[in-house]
Amino acid sequence: MTSSSTELRRIMIASKYASNFPFFNRLKDAIQLKLPVFGFLLRRIALSRFSRTFAILLKSGVPIIKSLTVVEETVGNAVIAAAVAKAKISIKEGERISYPLEETGEFPPMVIDMISVGEETGSLDEMLQKISDFYDREVDYTIDAFTTMIEPVLITFMGVIIGFIVVSLYLPLFAAITNMTEAAT
Repeated sequence: MTSSSTELRRIMIASKYASNFPFFNRLKDAIQLKLPVFGFLLRRIALSRFSRTFAILLKSGVPIIKSLTVVEETVGNAVIAAAVAKAKISIKEGERISYPLEETGEFPPMVIDMISVGEETGSLDEMLQKISDFYDREVDYTIDAFTTMIEPVLITFMGVIIGFIVVSLYLPLFAAITNMTEAAT
């Protein structure tokens, strides 16, 4: 076994072990959210989960604090979950939902504004559903754009691999024919 595969195995085991600690999960998720293309996508996915889960729970009649507890556990990102937990403390003390979420800095202004409007009009669940639908569409568009951009690269890469295979198959044949021709003369 090579040393690079041993090192890779050690890294995988260490990351699996580190995932048991909340600090490392938050650190990993924070790094993921800062990645150039994928960070944008992962943040949108987490915000969509937050909004959809929160909307469904509120529409079902679950109290806001209990809903936020469930959302915190199901959002799928430790950074967003920590922001929800931090906001939940302020909401327990009687603050509106939009203010503590805004203070965390993890939610875009559009989300904060729509939640604020939903609170004022009494249709928070509908606003959260609209936020979720918006981010779902945005995630779909981003994935479609990404696959469209990467498609030519993959086709070129596959062409190079197939060309290499064809050349490696025919090179011995050409060498044999050359040797037979030289032997005949």
